[in-house]
Amino acid sequence: MNAMEVKKKAAEFGADLVGIAPVSRFSHLPKESNPASIFPQAESLIVIGRRIPHGSLRGVNEGTELQNSFNHFGLFYLEDQYLAKTTYDLTIWFEAQGFEAVPMFAYDYSGQVQAVPVSPDKPAPNVYVDYQLAAQAAGLGEIGRNGLFLTPEFGTLQRFAMLLTDEKLDVDETFKPRLCQNCNACAEACPLKAIDAKKTGKKGIPGAECDTFTVNKSLCAKCQNGAVQCDEGRFYKTERISASCGRACLAALEEKGLVKTKFKNRFNTASTWKRDYLGETINTNI
Repeated sequence: MNAMEVKKKAAEFGADLVGIAPVSRFSHLPKESNPASIFPQAESLIVIGRRIPHGSLRGVNEGTELQNSFNHFGLFYLEDQYLAKTTYDLTIWFEAQGFEAVPMFAYDYSGQVQAVPVSPDKPAPNVYVDYQLAAQAAGLGEIGRNGLFLTPEFGTLQRFAMLLTDEKLDVDETFKPRLCQNCNACAEACPLKAIDAKKTGKKGIPGAECDTFTVNKSLCAKCQNGAVQCDEGRFYKTERISASCGRACLAALEEKGLVKTKFKNRFNTASTWKRDYLGETINTNI
């Protein structure tokens, strides 16, 4: 088995993006988020992605349809059915070749209370691998200033899953940040001013860190501008790809020609609608 064979098979199962990183690339991480804590014999971490349909954001961007197309085909159905099926099929294929593979969803687990360790030498469950670090390490893209993951193929529009395997594969180079630069479109688009462009930090693989803005998650949770508030099963996260900040990011990337996927019409064709945290319309021509 080689890397090209794995990527070809993943594509046959529906993956639009595939990258491979060595588990050793995550050796700097604490045991609470280190993939080796889950599978000590693992050699490779495979990141697979499926694209979010560009059209699933059209109704959201027009302010006319907020809980149908994107919610299902861009989030819940996409993760729980289409991407899950791709991940499952690739996992079973690995097992048929005599290798173990641990399938993992790409959850945003930050700030979640951990349980009690099963023994003194073990990290507290649950250990979750940071999918953004994994995707960057696997060469697929970078973490944008708004905290969303960006790829040169689809911009903000993809969902990820991961597999840990004990097969040692040829790996991809870590992605060096180049997409999100000199742009505050996300912060400027947020009606609630939840993104502070003056307070920045670093996130990413060492040697390829990305500049990130400070995001007020409490304000994000009140967003009524296309954001999706998830339940306990997704750690109550606020899905921002469809929100004002995510849509502004996508539009900016496309306007600059930084996304390989091209479309007949521009994403933004009119003034963007905005609501305050009470749901009242502000600064709009609609």
